[in-house]
Amino acid sequence: MKGFFTLALGLLMTMSVSAQMIKGTVTDGDYGDPLIGASVVIKGSTVGTITDIDGNFSMNKPDDGGNMLEISYLGYETMVYDLSEGMDLGVVSLTAGMAGLEEVVVTGVMDIVRDRRTPVAVSTISASEIQAKAVGNVELPDVAKATPSIYVANQAGGYGDAQVWTRGFSQVNTAFLLNGQPINGMEDGKMYWSNWSGLTDVASAVQIQRGLGASSLAISSVGGTWNFIMKATENKKGGNVFTTVGNNNYQKIGATYSTGLIDDKFAVTALLSSWSGDGWAHGTQGAGQTYFLSMGYKPAANHNINFLITGAPQYHDQKYSTSIYNHEDSNGDIDPRYNGNWGIYDGEYFSERRNYYHKPVMNLNWEWEMDEKSSLGTVLYGSFGRGGGTGGIGGGRVRTESGLINFDATAADTSATYIRRASVNNHNWFGLVSKYKRDITDNIKFSVGTDLRRYYGDHFRQVSSLLGRDSYEQGGSPRFPNGVSATTEYNANPWSALSNFADRDDRIAYNNAETIRYAGLFGQVEYSADAFSAYFQGAVSTQDHVRHELYYETEENEDSEKVVNNGYNGKLGLSYDINGSSSVFFNSGVYSRQPFHDNVFVGNSNVVNLNTNNEQIVGLELGYKYATSSFYANINLYRTAWNDRVAFNSLQVDDGMMTTLTNNDAYTALGEDPYELIYQNQLHQGIEIDLGVNASDKLKIKAFGSFGKWDVVGDRDVELYDGLDANDLVQSFVATGDDIKVGQAPQTSYGVGARYQLTDHFAAEANYFGYQGMYANNGGIELPSYQLMDLNFSYIIPMDENVLRLGANIYNVFNKLYISNARSSDEADENPENNWNGINKSNRVTFGKTRTWNFSMKYSF
Repeated sequence: MKGFFTLALGLLMTMSVSAQMIKGTVTDGDYGDPLIGASVVIKGSTVGTITDIDGNFSMNKPDDGGNMLEISYLGYETMVYDLSEGMDLGVVSLTAGMAGLEEVVVTGVMDIVRDRRTPVAVSTISASEIQAKAVGNVELPDVAKATPSIYVANQAGGYGDAQVWTRGFSQVNTAFLLNGQPINGMEDGKMYWSNWSGLTDVASAVQIQRGLGASSLAISSVGGTWNFIMKATENKKGGNVFTTVGNNNYQKIGATYSTGLIDDKFAVTALLSSWSGDGWAHGTQGAGQTYFLSMGYKPAANHNINFLITGAPQYHDQKYSTSIYNHEDSNGDIDPRYNGNWGIYDGEYFSERRNYYHKPVMNLNWEWEMDEKSSLGTVLYGSFGRGGGTGGIGGGRVRTESGLINFDATAADTSATYIRRASVNNHNWFGLVSKYKRDITDNIKFSVGTDLRRYYGDHFRQVSSLLGRDSYEQGGSPRFPNGVSATTEYNANPWSALSNFADRDDRIAYNNAETIRYAGLFGQVEYSADAFSAYFQGAVSTQDHVRHELYYETEENEDSEKVVNNGYNGKLGLSYDINGSSSVFFNSGVYSRQPFHDNVFVGNSNVVNLNTNNEQIVGLELGYKYATSSFYANINLYRTAWNDRVAFNSLQVDDGMMTTLTNNDAYTALGEDPYELIYQNQLHQGIEIDLGVNASDKLKIKAFGSFGKWDVVGDRDVELYDGLDANDLVQSFVATGDDIKVGQAPQTSYGVGARYQLTDHFAAEANYFGYQGMYANNGGIELPSYQLMDLNFSYIIPMDENVLRLGANIYNVFNKLYISNARSSDEADENPENNWNGINKSNRVTFGKTRTWNFSMKYSF
């Protein structure tokens, strides 16, 4: 027996010596972190392995195996190595991309850029970067700060109030898609990030397509298209627990678990998390939860079904722009965190401005591989938004000497009518997107599909707090000639908002609803052969609106006439691969966009706005891409002409006056929600550059620059409304001027970042950003330029087959004081004491966040 074991051991040793060993380490190309569980397979075979906790792999090369080794990981570009050049691959750095996402995401209806030959200016942000930077008290859009022509600012100081501009276009005019599902507001195109805070925990990638983009849907992609690629059901068993702490008492805790495949057919992934914090600005505390459940089922090899439900119920108090004077303390120093929307009521903290919302989103995805050349992808989705935002209504509000609201004094004044109201925006939204794909030949691909949506929105005000009063008395209207006496208080809570809101006879100030129906048909033809590729996309759509006035009209006249708008878009793109490393592309497109519902009708009425027509967009783009294993560079030239634009601007009321953003004139405000409609043409053009270099195995460097020229072209027709009723037009005028700059976002931005892998498990990163050429609003004053520095640290601790990840971020390291946005354009005063950094202190501004930080831990098993 001893001789047998001796012989066996000798044979094994002989085999191990003669076998050819393949080995290497797979890491994230941007962050250097080891990619755990990456697939390493001999191409064309089933022979392979996966990487371990340190990203390492080793395997014997079979005698009859091929020489090509394929390395892949979800959310990253697949790399292929020729083993005839060597068996020790060293460090293999994978770059972020769309490859591999089909393993965890049902992608049948999505238009994502999967390779560098697609003629679109695109940036892809990997899950590693999202989890490193968009954690805790940082919102998801912040992860895109190092992307050309992207500007992110927090407009109201509360969590979830971020605003994003792409090539100078606001997020209203940028399309956002979640696994192919449009998520911009149907009424106004707005994007509320507080409803999507859970995406940071479940996103596999974010792809930003600048310009008209590659989406075949007729969507608001004037500035660009953001695709949030959210994982469906994990095939692997396991999970994680995580926690984050940050400045101003921020805390978050959560857990994720996946069952893995059960009987090779069924799997479930679930996530729960909870957060709370005081907020960076004074009086902006908040709290919320995130839930996510995904169930995947594969009834047959050619069918893939996934059901998903997610939601992020939350509340957060808000800070609005106010004059620089109000930010000054008793010593004349600037307090950028100043907020006058809160105070003390009955001995406890109380905010006038609270946003609260709960928007469960669910979708059912089905992918059917009909044969080797045909497939059908369909997503059926629905969402049910409930909640709103609070504010003051009525007279008699009292303030303290420090500028806060004296709620006790206000409540004690029996002659005052002031209360806290809630403006409620409830909706039910259902939709279906279905796309059929067919490979006509090896070189030609064809797809066609439909996009159907139905939306019902309900808008009204209700009492949130009577401040000790017995009731709030609302004056009469055609629907309620004797007025409304509202006595019930409704809690500004995202969970109770699902079912506890005012009935129609208990609503105040306004009450209206709308029904919007949308139907679109789209198609694409794509040609690809050797070095040349081309595509053409086209879409037509129809949208109808019916407004229901439930306060200012009688029941018989509550429905408006049906307004029907038709639209279309067309895109053409060409790409040529020069030599495998260099490629050039060109794309162009036209888009006739239907007006938003908010612009179809005049004010708080069923009166149709006859001045509103389709907006016409024409985009042109020329680009160059260069990429090797150690260096990449992209250069894009773009021109977007936007004609017949209708801009809606809400106006603030200060001391009974409203100031138009167009010419800075002030008018007496009779209503509480004044606004202006601006009819104008815009031209956005510029150049974008981004590049990256792997200076060594340990050092990665990135840089970007965006140089834009965004102008309002020609005269602007302006209508100023007081916000009272249908006939509240206060003023109409023509605003003239030359060289009027588009405001709100910097026309020049740049940045450079470096990440250094100090050890196998510890890395540090620094990013520097600069912004200049930013204006308060169209034709407004120019704001001071500013520069910021962020730091990121990550440390990985292997623990047997599990791993503990530690992360820390410091934002605005040098505590820079700067203005991120302004809502008025008072020229600098002759007396320098009335100016701050050259800006008149009377201007209403939002200061950017000073130094903030977070620290996170994540244990994966």
